[in-house]
Amino acid sequence: MSFVSRYLALIIFLFFRVLVSDAQTIPDTSITPVTDSLTITDTIIKIDPQPTQPVVDSVAPKEPLLTKRPRTGPSWNLEPGANLSWQQLAWQVLGHHPWMGFSAPAFTDYSAVRQFHGKEIMFYGMVALLLLFAVLRSAFPKYYNDLFRLFFRTTLKQRQIREQLMQTPLPSLLMNAFFIITAGLYIAFVLRHYGIDPVGNFWLMSLYCSLGLSVAYFVKFLGLKISGWLFNMPEAAASYIFIVFVVNKMIGILLLPFLILLAFTQGDVYTVALNLSYCLLAGLLAYRFILTFAAVRNQVRVNPFHFFLYLCAFEIAPLLLVYKGLLVYFRQTA
Repeated sequence: MSFVSRYLALIIFLFFRVLVSDAQTIPDTSITPVTDSLTITDTIIKIDPQPTQPVVDSVAPKEPLLTKRPRTGPSWNLEPGANLSWQQLAWQVLGHHPWMGFSAPAFTDYSAVRQFHGKEIMFYGMVALLLLFAVLRSAFPKYYNDLFRLFFRTTLKQRQIREQLMQTPLPSLLMNAFFIITAGLYIAFVLRHYGIDPVGNFWLMSLYCSLGLSVAYFVKFLGLKISGWLFNMPEAAASYIFIVFVVNKMIGILLLPFLILLAFTQGDVYTVALNLSYCLLAGLLAYRFILTFAAVRNQVRVNPFHFFLYLCAFEIAPLLLVYKGLLVYFRQTA
């Protein structure tokens, strides 16, 4: 078969194929449609997206709250040169807030400088006294150690420690001056406590008390030296003078906390501090009498009764005479 005959046979086959397919697509009316039993009706209720009543906004401005609150402070329309602090401006902004009705309370400036006039001079005086003690303590540490060892120890090495202390005259002189200052302040506090103030100035009265103490101990020093030279007992007189001034140095140190309490306390604390200072001085003076009697008895045969008479004549009687003279003077000037 040639190529042309094959091509004609293919065309005739395709033509009959198209005719057969068109004849099969004709609808058959004799067939009845079958209803689908699996169809389910939708029962979901559709909700209207638009609510019937509008929802009230809880963040909306509350006009009644803003209108009922009184307006305080400067006006909201600030002038360019208005003199307002940042605290007042902040309260004004909060007061005009559209959602929160703040009302500016009374403003208290806690950062203002408080002016208080009281015991400033007393405070600086106590600080200067403590600094003086600290400087002396730092400048002469060995002297302070020997001083406390000698005061709280009664051993065979006491003579050696005493000789070491006597070989350092400069710290001894400075500590005596420190005792004069602290004791003068203490006497001024006591006089003020009992209402005795003839000068009218505390610091001037303490200066007079310090001068009086320095004169009294200088006279006592000269009297003991002259007595030791007259009775040919210079060693006993030197031992007595040394013990007296050692106890005085300890009194000057131990009075420091009581001076601070007397300067800045009141009421029961002040009373307790004053009574404790009395007990401290009485104990130190009694201890001084015991030490002086032991030191003198090792060098001179002395009767305890005679030593008691000496204490009454040269220690207690001058103090009573000074106290009586001050009472007479103050009664005349009152």
